Amino acid sequence: MGLLVDGVWKDQWYDTESTGGRFVRKDSQFRNWITTDGAPGPTGEGSFKAEAGRYHLYVSLACPWASRTLMMRKLKGLEDMISISIVNPIMLKNGWTFAPDQGVIPDPILDADFLHQVYTHADPSYTGRVTVPVLYDKEKDTIVNNESSEIMLMLNSAFDEIGAIEGDYYPEELRDQIKEMDDFVYPNINNGV
Repeated sequence: MGLLVDGVWKDQWYDTESTGGRFVRKDSQFRNWITTDGAPGPTGEGSFKAEAGRYHLYVSLACPWASRTLMMRKLKGLEDMISISIVNPIMLKNGWTFAPDQGVIPDPILDADFLHQVYTHADPSYTGRVTVPVLYDKEKDTIVNNESSEIMLMLNSAFDEIGAIEGDYYPEELRDQIKEMDDFVYPNINNGV
């Protein structure tokens, strides 16, 4: 598993020496939000309005972060509104690929061979890990967000006014309990893989 440095792919593993062998996840860098009216969300810029057919989700079935966004897409009935690509579950020297395998759905947006090409298309000088999930805006031709928890929140409510299945999976009265659970699950289970 490598990373991009100034837009150039490097086959380089995580620096586990400096972390005492621990996996330390860096914060996601694409942090825009899809909203019902295109107004800015809690982070990032505005103009990402919820519209059917406008967005594309890149995932891996082998990734617990990406899997949870797929679950939310299904729960909210967004399969016809948000298209998907599924990368090959085996990540080798070029990172996530679209190499043919069972369950792989190629990239119809950029016809990329590697997910890192999607990142450099959005930001030619991107430096960092190339992770899934990635929520992509086909209209603006860029990555909206690559933080699974934020993508889940967007899918939970942004598309409600244009035909998503009813249901709030982040109810106000349970948010403290959800945060407490997520504070345990994210570092101990998701990062544990």
